[in-house]
Amino acid sequence: MGARYEVRGQVAVITLDNPPVNGLGYDTRVQVAQGVERAQADPGVVAIVLTGAGRAFSGGADIREFGSPKAIAEPNLLSLIRLLEDASKPVVAAVHAVCMGGGLELALGAHYRVAAPGTNVALPEVKIGLIPGAGGTQRLPRVLGVETALNMIVSGEPVKSEMLAALPGQKLFDRIVEGELLEGACAFALEKAGARPLPRVRDLPCRHPNADAYFQFARNTVKAMARNFPAPARCVDAVEASVKRRFDEAMVLEREIFSALMLTPECKALRHAFFGDRAASKIPDVPEGTPPRPVAKVAVIGAGTMGGGITMNFLNAGIPVTILETAQAALDRGLATIRRNYEAQVKKGKLGADKLEQRMALLTPALDYAAIADADLVIEAVFEEMGVKEAVFRRLDDTVKAGAILASNTSTLDVDRIAAFTRRPQDVVGMHFFSPANVMKLLEVVRGARTAPDVLATVMGVAKKIRKTAVVSGVCDGFIGNRMIEQYSRQAGFLLEEGCTPQQVDKAIEKFGFAMGPFRMGDLAGNDIGWAIRKRRYVEKPHLRYSKTADLLCEMGRYGQKTGAGWYDYQAGKRDAIASAVVEQMVAQHRQALGITARAISDEEIVHRLVYSLVNEAAHILEEGIASKSSDIDMVYLTGYGFPLWRGGPLCYADQQGLFNVVQSMKRFAANPHDDAAFWQPAPLLARLAAEGRSFT
Repeated sequence: MGARYEVRGQVAVITLDNPPVNGLGYDTRVQVAQGVERAQADPGVVAIVLTGAGRAFSGGADIREFGSPKAIAEPNLLSLIRLLEDASKPVVAAVHAVCMGGGLELALGAHYRVAAPGTNVALPEVKIGLIPGAGGTQRLPRVLGVETALNMIVSGEPVKSEMLAALPGQKLFDRIVEGELLEGACAFALEKAGARPLPRVRDLPCRHPNADAYFQFARNTVKAMARNFPAPARCVDAVEASVKRRFDEAMVLEREIFSALMLTPECKALRHAFFGDRAASKIPDVPEGTPPRPVAKVAVIGAGTMGGGITMNFLNAGIPVTILETAQAALDRGLATIRRNYEAQVKKGKLGADKLEQRMALLTPALDYAAIADADLVIEAVFEEMGVKEAVFRRLDDTVKAGAILASNTSTLDVDRIAAFTRRPQDVVGMHFFSPANVMKLLEVVRGARTAPDVLATVMGVAKKIRKTAVVSGVCDGFIGNRMIEQYSRQAGFLLEEGCTPQQVDKAIEKFGFAMGPFRMGDLAGNDIGWAIRKRRYVEKPHLRYSKTADLLCEMGRYGQKTGAGWYDYQAGKRDAIASAVVEQMVAQHRQALGITARAISDEEIVHRLVYSLVNEAAHILEEGIASKSSDIDMVYLTGYGFPLWRGGPLCYADQQGLFNVVQSMKRFAANPHDDAAFWQPAPLLARLAAEGRSFT
């Protein structure tokens, strides 16, 4: 693992070989440097080609070394790039598939660059709260022009090599190699063997005809689009330096900015999310390499909103789906909705008309369970009631082939009870999609007591194919996300009783960064859904206290947007939430009935009561083993519940606040006579971590 060296005729070939994406870890950097020195010393070598093994040139830094001394040990990436630039023999970077981050910065240190068509080229550091730190902000503008380079750096999005090569005046790629890349690169290297002086990107001029006006425009644009993220604005500063400062001076500024951003809470949160996303697929007792079951055919039971959305995920991935309903009218409505959703994408230019027909051709409607007998994966998306689930799973057990995975889209029900309706509980798993299922990234994979390891491995692989962030949860009421949001909603209700209005609570938490406050969220989802859950709670958990305001709201028939009235009023055909005098009067009367005198409540208290309720319940979930790691819980909230990305999730945020401080706040909340003192007793795990000065991560 590192880099390989070989000589092909008169060309030394150094191949990055650090799977999976040839990350530029310490061993790789050392071996590349040794290869360059070896080629320089060999009189039979006239040129050097640097390329990557497998499915990438290089994806950049080796994430396994993030934060460790190896990440900056010499030769660091800056030193390695300087070694390439100063080589006395031409160095040609031959890039393919993936050329990103430090990989692109390394290629920019070569004298020449050739590329295979379809190579994804990017500097994505902004996505983890940083700017490129090895000359990317200085060299890319010199080869692509200031505006193209800044757009790439600020967005972090990949661009295909042939698109960049077609830009007028670009100096990034000297050639696009249509045939075998290494063969073409070696031939090109021999062509340049006698070229002197050797060109260096750092020596190219970097200009813009209206620099001051352009960079001010760029700052204004970035400020409007990324106001909670400091890195994009600093990208503008660094690229501006490429125009206004000498190269070496601008490199010093780039490094200063990079180092300063590394310490910001936003960068720490984004890096936490980056690693959390990758860690979510790792299940402690399911080894990597566990053979998955084949999934060539999928069946979905139910053609309603959830069933249709789930179906679209698989059609988008090119996987055939049979969608089953009990009545022709319901089936026709479901198919029409799927087509209508695709037509809306075509109208917006997000999907070609031919793609629409290709996807619809993968869809088979059915009214008989016999039509899904040979499915490899069946996902039930019927009404959230145990009796209905039982009927479906008993029928599936009698109909579907042995070895098929039987999944339930339940959001709260006991997956072990559902599995017990079959003679194959090892094949049963929860696949909790979030609405709208064709849009939301989160998939809670609920592991039953007897769910087989290869079923888990298969479902996690399927999630990747349909572009979902899958997080494994154990079986409990509400799993990870909904179990936590229930405590959040309870606190929102108590805040109303104590003096807040729905709009004050929503505005405070939205200012904190949530996409939507609890009352707007309730109106969107339907307040009757929460009402049904609370009715069950009153029977199952009579000790658990709730504010009655939500029940009173539902008794008034104010279920939310679908009825034109909820916590807010709504005008026909519009989604704008309008403060409701009726609701404020209802809350005031209820408060008076309880004998509570309204008090002024700060935005800080609102935010901390809502967010710390998530934190405390999450600590219980971790301690019970429902989630295997804190980052899984954060990924649930970042991808499924609108938690602000720049805060990293509830547990990352708690860590940044300091768990000692979190516990002290919870003690104050417990002393509030109108709150739930029992809930605010810190979970044992939280109390222990705070006492030991440790963090969740």
